[in-house]
Amino acid sequence: MDIIISNSSTSPIYEQISRQIKDQILQGELKAGDALPSMRMLAKELRISLITTKRAYEDLEKDGFLETVPGKGCFVSEKNMEFLREEQLRQVEARLQEAVNAAIPCGLGLEELKEMLEAVWEG
Repeated sequence: MDIIISNSSTSPIYEQISRQIKDQILQGELKAGDALPSMRMLAKELRISLITTKRAYEDLEKDGFLETVPGKGCFVSEKNMEFLREEQLRQVEARLQEAVNAAIPCGLGLEELKEMLEAVWEG
């Protein structure tokens, strides 16, 4: 599991960790039942506080991405396909909003933006 912490990011470290783990799960790099490093091991590898990794894992568990088995560790939870789809849709909507935000200052209208999307879609 590769996690890269950016000191120049405006996001807190625990959010960077949870975002990257979520992305790895959504992209299929981490699969249901895969074990994650212990909180202590991850903190040591990233040279960060144990409290930071604990917060990231707790957020992932709250969102349904991880399951903690007492005495055994944290594992990627069995995927709820509806939840997974909702998360992916949320990411697409966020990126589309970024495109709209970039188009407005350039004076691009909705029709031009649709044409660009179709061109990108068709490759």
